[in-house]
Amino acid sequence: MANNKFKTTSLDQMLDKHLGRAGTYKRDKFESELRLDLLGQAIKQARQELNITQEQLGELVGVQKAQISKIENSAKSARLETIMKVFDAMGAKVNFNVEINKKRLVL
Repeated sequence: MANNKFKTTSLDQMLDKHLGRAGTYKRDKFESELRLDLLGQAIKQARQELNITQEQLGELVGVQKAQISKIENSAKSARLETIMKVFDAMGAKVNFNVEINKKRLVL
C-alpha cells in the first residue's frame, strides 16, 4: 500500500496559519467580510427565487440596477438601511443574532 504523502488540515487550522487565531484583528476582519459577502449572496438567491431581475428589484427599492448588482457582489459597500429595504421589497424575513463574550443575546 502506498504511503500517503499528503497531510489533512482543517479549515480552522488553515485560517489560524494564514490569518491568525480567532479574535485577532486580521481574522476578525476576514470573517466579517465573509459574512457580508454571504449577505450579498442571500439577496441574490432571494431575488432569483422570486424570478425578478436586478432592474425590477431596483424599482421596488427605489435604486438603480447598478446598486442592486453592487450589493449582491459586495454588500460591504451598502448601508444597512439599503440592505433592509432590499429584503423588505422582496418580502423576506431577516433575523439578526447578537453575541457578546460567547453569549447570545435574545432580541
